[in-house]
Amino acid sequence: MTWNIGWELYRSFLGVLREGSLSGAARALGITQPTAGRHVAALEEALGVVLFTRSQTGLLPTEVALALRTHAEAMESIAASMERAATSQGEGVRGVVRVSASEVVGTEVLPPIITQLREAHPALKVELVSTNRVQDLLRREADIAVRMVRPRQEQLVARRIGNIELGFHAHRDYIARHGTPRNLDDLPTHAVIGYDQPPAFVRAAGKSIRNFTRDTFSLRADSDLAQLALIRAGAGIGVCQVGLAKRDPALVRLMPRAFSLKLDTWVTMHEDLRNSPRCRVAFDALVEGLSRYVGNAEADTAQAKMPRARQQASE
Repeated sequence: MTWNIGWELYRSFLGVLREGSLSGAARALGITQPTAGRHVAALEEALGVVLFTRSQTGLLPTEVALALRTHAEAMESIAASMERAATSQGEGVRGVVRVSASEVVGTEVLPPIITQLREAHPALKVELVSTNRVQDLLRREADIAVRMVRPRQEQLVARRIGNIELGFHAHRDYIARHGTPRNLDDLPTHAVIGYDQPPAFVRAAGKSIRNFTRDTFSLRADSDLAQLALIRAGAGIGVCQVGLAKRDPALVRLMPRAFSLKLDTWVTMHEDLRNSPRCRVAFDALVEGLSRYVGNAEADTAQAKMPRARQQASE
């Protein structure tokens, strides 16, 4: 009866999938290698399938294992959500809240906001996930997410923050060495920093901006943080958040009239968490802090509250 399979078997299965070996999974999970091996063997026996085959490079997942991965990760997410909920019981704001944001926002924008939040609520523990992958709030991969797109799921509540503007920037040292491009047609003569595999907003920009293609990029990195580091190092011209660049007097914005992308920014979470003290205060802190960062004149950060209903895009 496969419905009696314990979560620990799937946990070890995911560990081997991610690490590629029993020893790697054991280290990651804090268990012994024989225990990890017994768990995988027990899961294979219970399901009546082969999950891994041995090779010179380690354990290779079978097609069955790959098919099971998404389901096992959903179980992992639910288990983590249950643990966070269990540690959040009691009086006051306490327990774990998991916040997801893009690489740049999570690394460059949220740390001071989270610092203030923790100073006000020291019993609150914050897990910050910096990733450009959209975390699934319905599956509780995160409690709260900062997104650059309006949430569409009916089960989510959200607060619109405003637009985060992107523009071309370069370090003063780069401009001193190579000059300032006068228009977009000058970009091919410069070292332009961009993506190897462009995201959606870059593909959209390419439709309306001449010469803005993958071939334009002399320096390519799929990490936003790597691109930002290259801009700060004076390696070339790249796209970064205008608000972030304003913090560094060495960064100069280029061709603002010719190039500007605005990303609609939202703070969102599952509606089931609206009455959770830990999530409510974290939600409000993110709304207030990000509103200051974006500089949205319409946001009343002094009175930012949990939304009573789902916000409309025009709010």
